Amino acid sequence: MGDLELDFTIERLGECRIPSPVRGIRFMGDDGHVLYHSHLEAMKPWLERGTQPPAMEAAGPREKIFFDPSKIACGIVTCGGICPGLNDVIRSIVFSLHYHYGVRKVYGFRFGYEGLVQRYGHTPLELTPDSVSRIHEIGGTILGSSRGPQEPSEMVSTLADLNVGILFTVGGDGTQRGAQKIAEEATRRGLKISIVGIPKTIDNDISYIQATFGFETAVTEARRATYAANTEAEAARNSIGLVKLMGRDSGFIAAYSVLVNSHVNFCLVPEVPFSLDGFLGALRQRLERKCHAVVVVAEGAGQTLMEETAERDASGNIKYGDIGIFLRDAIKDYFKQAKMEINLKYIDPSYMIRSMPANPHDSAFCLLLGQSAVHAGMSGRTNMVVSFWNHQFTHVPITLAVSQRKKIDPQSMLWNSVLAVTGQPDMV
Repeated sequence: MGDLELDFTIERLGECRIPSPVRGIRFMGDDGHVLYHSHLEAMKPWLERGTQPPAMEAAGPREKIFFDPSKIACGIVTCGGICPGLNDVIRSIVFSLHYHYGVRKVYGFRFGYEGLVQRYGHTPLELTPDSVSRIHEIGGTILGSSRGPQEPSEMVSTLADLNVGILFTVGGDGTQRGAQKIAEEATRRGLKISIVGIPKTIDNDISYIQATFGFETAVTEARRATYAANTEAEAARNSIGLVKLMGRDSGFIAAYSVLVNSHVNFCLVPEVPFSLDGFLGALRQRLERKCHAVVVVAEGAGQTLMEETAERDASGNIKYGDIGIFLRDAIKDYFKQAKMEINLKYIDPSYMIRSMPANPHDSAFCLLLGQSAVHAGMSGRTNMVVSFWNHQFTHVPITLAVSQRKKIDPQSMLWNSVLAVTGQPDMV
């Protein structure tokens, strides 16, 4: 989608007529917007035509709200893989609903979208400030999670039976596509149900969102792995530390882990193809010069080097080959044939990183995301996700958020910085 076609209009359930009970806070007017472009040059087409450049609706509490807090229940669902900060988001939503708006009934639906389908028998949890007060101290999600779609009509029926006025969907692009279908089904039935998404992807790969929660914690924890790999590599001659990090289609965690401590000599990401011969030759040259090397590879890198598979997981994602194991074995075979003795240490910290509690910055970020989601839902906005753009919280239609994956631009300053730090050659 070209920039000239961007439409950030947010759907609403109706006119807001109820005075907000929120006190001691500055309200956001509906005319508040955050520019999509941050560079003047990018806005020239609109300035030259005398039209308004694309801008996202600013998040925040509204002076008038759509729902009567005393008459609705709300629901929260977490889907997909776990990542740091899920419990922080749940806690923030419950606190904001209770203390800001006086909503007394909040359901936590168990095990992802399965929890919204009654035939699975997952009884919803009733969430209160007391029950969630300490959950931010632990990793994972107290609600559990699952992958895969469910029938929108069954999920909407559950929401209607429980008088749920707002459903908060915490998950990645697959989760938000499901949320979009729920919103469309509710509209088809004429039900006033707000669907507000909170993007969750440890890979930071959702479009029109500057940063997602858990990403900073993931990079912080990834640093431990690259530090260990470097320490091992420097301890013996011709040693290689190989670290596999998360990143199915986008290599942001791998890229930022390189910038954290400058110990990494090769960074392999899905966005930049490489040949096996080119990589192995460059690795050998590195060992001949420095006697040690650290390699970071994102899980989605180098998939064309392995046998393709048509298998998909429950969320519809193609099951990728294990590039970490593939490279580990390829490196060993290459140097064995070259009759060059090496010492290789392979580290895969993925599940350790995913299960960590959020660090302080991510925890504060989750708090603000949850509050922004509640303000949006109470004002009757729907079929949208809460975004963070140009360092401000905004609203983005789900349609845009799931339109494409956010990826590293190989011509960007980020990738140029990675190349400058690693010194790695072109390995295409």
